[in-house]
Amino acid sequence: MQVAAIQMVSSPRVDDNLARADALVAEAARRGARLAVLPEYFCLMGASDTDKVGVRERPGNGPIQGFLADAARRHGLWLAGGSLPLECPDPGRVLNTTLVFDPQGRQVARYDKMHLFAFQRGQERYAESESIMPGSHPAAFACEGLRVGLSICYDLRFPELYRALSNPAPCDAFLVPAAFTHTTGEKHWEVLLRARAIENLAYVIASAQGGRHENGRRTWGHSMIVDPWGEVVAMQAEGEGVVSADLDPARIAHHRTSLPALEHRLLR
Repeated sequence: MQVAAIQMVSSPRVDDNLARADALVAEAARRGARLAVLPEYFCLMGASDTDKVGVRERPGNGPIQGFLADAARRHGLWLAGGSLPLECPDPGRVLNTTLVFDPQGRQVARYDKMHLFAFQRGQERYAESESIMPGSHPAAFACEGLRVGLSICYDLRFPELYRALSNPAPCDAFLVPAAFTHTTGEKHWEVLLRARAIENLAYVIASAQGGRHENGRRTWGHSMIVDPWGEVVAMQAEGEGVVSADLDPARIAHHRTSLPALEHRLLR
């Protein structure tokens, strides 16, 4: 099954971002992708972190969710909507949520980001908990014979989430839509992605924001697909683009047979 990680440089304008996302999903479909993954905050990189509160949607209703369902249906593929802001009990915050739609435009999975990024070094500061409420449950879905686990950006630093996603059965692939900062991405992005692939003998599809945004933020990019042996099989450094590769179940089985590490786990 061919998959595509879509890289964007999103702006503060939702309509513009949806138009760019649609063009990139169309490109993924033209290449033969059966599953396309948009980056975190694909629909909005606001002038401030609180801007996302202003465009939040009720679950099951809103233009961003409508776009995702329609795009999946029009382009005839599975579409993971990076992340979008959904309403939560706190009126001043949102849930940062991945929604997955099947080729008929039906929502088949939802994951609310559990781990919230915090970082401060000099003038660079991030505190997602100020505008985001954390989720509480891992989520995975079945996609054309594969079990696919969901995660978002900062989750990548918490290997226990990926282990939890592999119970009761191992995941064949993990999605990691992200907006990694340039500072942290330069040092940690690739090594963490490859580690999650190696630990779980699974593919990792990482779709990122990648470039200089209108709000002044610079994201690391380097969207990539990593195979179960930890090899980077496709990657784009910066700018908009589509990164694609084939997910081969036989390759997963080969590595899990030759190195049965998942069977050797003592703590489950």
